[in-house]
Amino acid sequence: MKKRVYGALYDINVVNLVDVVLVLLIIFMIAAPMLQSGIEVNLPKTEATEKDLGEGIVVTITKENKIFVDDKITNLDRFEKRLSQVCAQKGAKAVYLKADSKVRYGLVVKVVGKIKGIGIKDLGLVVEPED
Repeated sequence: MKKRVYGALYDINVVNLVDVVLVLLIIFMIAAPMLQSGIEVNLPKTEATEKDLGEGIVVTITKENKIFVDDKITNLDRFEKRLSQVCAQKGAKAVYLKADSKVRYGLVVKVVGKIKGIGIKDLGLVVEPED
């Protein structure tokens, strides 16, 4: 009986690679909208013009008067220290303030005063445009 000699297979099977890539694509399509972080607030509406300050830190005040610095809760007493730490970590020069429309004006002014007291000059108030 004659002995068979098999040659090496040089074909690359890309079917498995395509399957994995498609599964990853579907996972990323589903997960991408969930990656948008932020605290949900009802922003006030205005006709103000937009000015982009670039990359910055987001400070959020909810209607329950909770203060968040980049999605981490803090209180008014520790706000300056927390904001200074985040500014040092990120090297950001701008701060965006998102305050719910139901928040007392006095609290917003206190937070703005503390932001200015740290030495941040670029402060943007985030609002929704009027229809």
